[in-house]
Amino acid sequence: MAQKRDYYEVLGVDKNATEDQIKKAYRTIAIKYHPDRNPGNKEAEEKFKEAAEAYDVLHDPQKRQQYDQFGFNGPGASGFGGFGTSMNMDDIFSMFGDIFGGRAGGFGGFSGSRGPQKHRGSDLRLKVRLSLEEIAHGVTKKFKVRKDITCSHCHGSGAEAGSTNEQCPTCHGSGVITHTTQSIFGMMQTQGVCPTCGGEGTVIKNKCHECGGSGIVKGEEVVEIKIPAGVAEGMIVNVPGKGNAGRHKGINGDIQVFIEEEENETFIRDNNDLIYNLLLDFPTAALGGEVEIPTIEGNKLKVKMEPGTQPGKTMRLRGKGLPAVQGYGRGNGDLVVNVSVYIPKTLNKDEKTAIEQFRQSDNFKGDAATKRSIFQKFRNYFN
Repeated sequence: MAQKRDYYEVLGVDKNATEDQIKKAYRTIAIKYHPDRNPGNKEAEEKFKEAAEAYDVLHDPQKRQQYDQFGFNGPGASGFGGFGTSMNMDDIFSMFGDIFGGRAGGFGGFSGSRGPQKHRGSDLRLKVRLSLEEIAHGVTKKFKVRKDITCSHCHGSGAEAGSTNEQCPTCHGSGVITHTTQSIFGMMQTQGVCPTCGGEGTVIKNKCHECGGSGIVKGEEVVEIKIPAGVAEGMIVNVPGKGNAGRHKGINGDIQVFIEEEENETFIRDNNDLIYNLLLDFPTAALGGEVEIPTIEGNKLKVKMEPGTQPGKTMRLRGKGLPAVQGYGRGNGDLVVNVSVYIPKTLNKDEKTAIEQFRQSDNFKGDAATKRSIFQKFRNYFN
């Protein structure tokens, strides 16, 4: 058995290589030694596998750390894709979405599994407009969706009852066709989905008269979608398997739900915090007292205001905001209360007389420290 080469040597990178450098190096080697470009070349296939095994370890921070410390005899020495364990071709092709993008696993957009393919239905997109209360608690919405559904006559097979499928005459059942082209590097072979059978490997002898052989028809379905608490404007909730049906009993697509948020008359949202502007009457601001603060839960909290509460004062009620979306944080935001003091625009005679008396009191003119504080706030604002 040949001695294994150092993974950094295999990819041609140094030990301080970044993740992008490692990915780029692997991509270059994978393209060069891909089996579709080197049919029947065992040496190229082994180099292809060797590079995939090296990439599987070095692109994973934990595996890479163990390999750097212990080499091939580290804790990752057993199991899939690790430290001396050979990877099979299906394992390698399953990684290709990370390197080449998209769902396709193989070279040039061809699926990495080497047999007949299943069709996948397309995704659907919906918009849903939510109130702040619905966002706070999560909500389940029902939609009547027009979509591709499985044909009830042929049950998705695309064939009339009693009809049998035949092997595709173009690809002879493999689902793929091979193209050979001349390039500056010599003869090059690439594989693609068979255009006759669409990658299935078989063709229908007697097509269903309802769906025309596709196995799907236009229809409607009531879809129930659960939207988690804490979502925000612009987020997308993915609902797997509820999109358009795939041809010939294929895989259903997904539904992508785009979140829109209604304005709220009581609260302003700031990420997971809620902002409430409290308009305090002058007597309570001056003398102190108890006020009620509304919450997104629907109840009210009683909060004690200290005598001499100033306009612009901010209070933070911990945990009374919106919940974090599951998997994107924990706990709830806060309810932030901004205090404003209401000054009436019109006064009756007695009220004017009382306030005129207050005007003469030095206590109502504000002390020097308060004036300096107000001046500093204005200066910070204009700077």
